[in-house]
Parts: sequence; C-alpha cells; structure tokens
Amino acid sequence: MSGRMTGKSMGLDLGEKTIGIAVSDDLGWTAQPLRTLKRKALREDIEQILLLARESRVDRIVIGLPRNMDGSIGIQGQRAQRFSETLQNQSELMILTWDERLSTVAAERVLLQADMSRKKRKQHVDKLAAAFILQGYLDSLGWPARRE
Repeated sequence: MSGRMTGKSMGLDLGEKTIGIAVSDDLGWTAQPLRTLKRKALREDIEQILLLARESRVDRIVIGLPRNMDGSIGIQGQRAQRFSETLQNQSELMILTWDERLSTVAAERVLLQADMSRKKRKQHVDKLAAAFILQGYLDSLGWPARRE
C-alpha cells in the first residue's frame, strides 16, 4: 500500500471469549489500546464494534488474521475471515485483515516486562494485541512523514 490515507483506524484482536480493540490517533500514526469487549452473539458483537467505530470516528477497521507459522490459514483464520465478511456486509467502513502472528505473544511479553500480575495481564492482553495488530498495519503504510 502506498500513499497517505486520512482518518482514524480501529484494530481488532478476535478471541473466542473477547475482542481486543485499539484505535489510532487522529493522524493515523500510532495505535492505542481502547478496550476489551466480552463476546456475546455475532450480531451483538458487530453492533458494539460499529458503535465504537462511530464514537471513535474511524473510517477503517483492521482485523487480526491468525495464520499458522507457515503462512497458511487455519480454523481461527477462517473464523476471522468470516467475521470480516460479515462486518463488511453490515458497514460502509473499509474492512481489512492483517497478519497477526505473534501479536498476542508480543503483548504478553510487554505486560510481563511491566511486571504486571497474571490477573491484570489477562485484562489487558487482548486490547494490547489489537494495538500491535493496528500498529503493524499503520507502519506498513510507509508514509513519507514517518521517514523524515
């Protein structure tokens, strides 16, 4: 991808029980963890995400796509793709998937280095993983302003 995109982005880390959510700053340079959403039914999950997207004034949502270490897409990846398609069908926002390999591992490592208790790590890991996913996407844009 090249060229500067405007507007804010939202990142999602889809788990079986929770969805980690992060948003970018207004310039789209940095990702910050926003919250962790407890999963309910698919319809309710999507409604909540779209509500947060409107409140955060985002124009694109980046969904972490779990891949196997060899790059193939397994069952979790297929679930993420279906979620992405469903979200796209119910929204006019740009919906993208992004390789999320090791994002949760990286988030766990940061929280361990912060000497956070296991209970607190569990509360923060999903939204921090979403921030890692979103930051990876933002960094891939290679905007000229970042290189200066």
